[in-house]
Amino acid sequence: MVKALVTGVTGQDGAYLSQFLLDKGYEVYGFLRRSASAEVIDERLRWLGIAGQVRMVDGNLSDLSSLIRAMQEVKPDEVYNLGAQSFVKTSWNQPLLTGNVTAMGAHNVLEAVRLAAPGARFYQASSSEMYGRIQEARQSETTPFYPRSPYAVAKLYAHWMTINYRESFGLHASSGILFNHESPLRGIEFVTRKVTDAAARIKLGLATELAMGNLDATRDWGHARDYVRAMWLMLQQDTPDDYVVATGRTVSVRDMCRIAFAYVGLDYEEFVKVDPQFMRPAEVDVLLGDPTKAREKLGWEATVTLEEMIVEMVEADLARHRARIR
Repeated sequence: MVKALVTGVTGQDGAYLSQFLLDKGYEVYGFLRRSASAEVIDERLRWLGIAGQVRMVDGNLSDLSSLIRAMQEVKPDEVYNLGAQSFVKTSWNQPLLTGNVTAMGAHNVLEAVRLAAPGARFYQASSSEMYGRIQEARQSETTPFYPRSPYAVAKLYAHWMTINYRESFGLHASSGILFNHESPLRGIEFVTRKVTDAAARIKLGLATELAMGNLDATRDWGHARDYVRAMWLMLQQDTPDDYVVATGRTVSVRDMCRIAFAYVGLDYEEFVKVDPQFMRPAEVDVLLGDPTKAREKLGWEATVTLEEMIVEMVEADLARHRARIR
């Protein structure tokens, strides 16, 4: 049985990846940080019905010794580093934490793999935010990076360190430069979930408006279920490499609001208000990925449209709120 160790296992991607790997017959281990919220920390795994199937290993990305111990204990065939401080807005308020967890945490995982599990295949969750102030209309693996947030800078460090360990130590280490990917399991602080949750609450009479930042920013949005499949495909290749994972379509936040509110029979313009406090200090205006390499080398392509994903998310939020008000 193939063993996989997943950091960030309780997050959106960690949950969907765990489900995907379990369906393939893997033995899945989650690297879990000690938390005072232990009773709700596996909420996403429970939502997918797999909480009891993922074996947890205690540790912290900032503690190299715990990572080495996890590698020695699990003896993984594949290591997926999805753990990070992943909310861009928070990275301006907590830049040092973001650097310690998102940048140095990834470096610690790489070092633990090198020292204790050098035969394991390693995946690093890189981010389209690394492109920042875009240098090309469509961003590919060769597009220059220009990060515009502490989060993006931290992700870029982790990305280049993955390449360095691949080239310096011969690790089978790959990075997926994932563009925005969402689902009903996305945290409420992220813009897509913020919108679908608000549409559900307003429809049910639980709220009257939604305060937003830049409605004209555009993003390439896909579904997390599709994107974790790309992660796995990267580690099945004979040669490690880096891949853009995207849909190749960009949509504005404004249009995403329109889709979500229209699904529940509402006009978003009546409820969505722009609030300057939600504007980023340095905005990334447009992101549009070019997934050609992933399609040609991995045989991967997105299967869920933005419209289908938004409907699924709104339905999930309606169900959550109806359950609470019964």
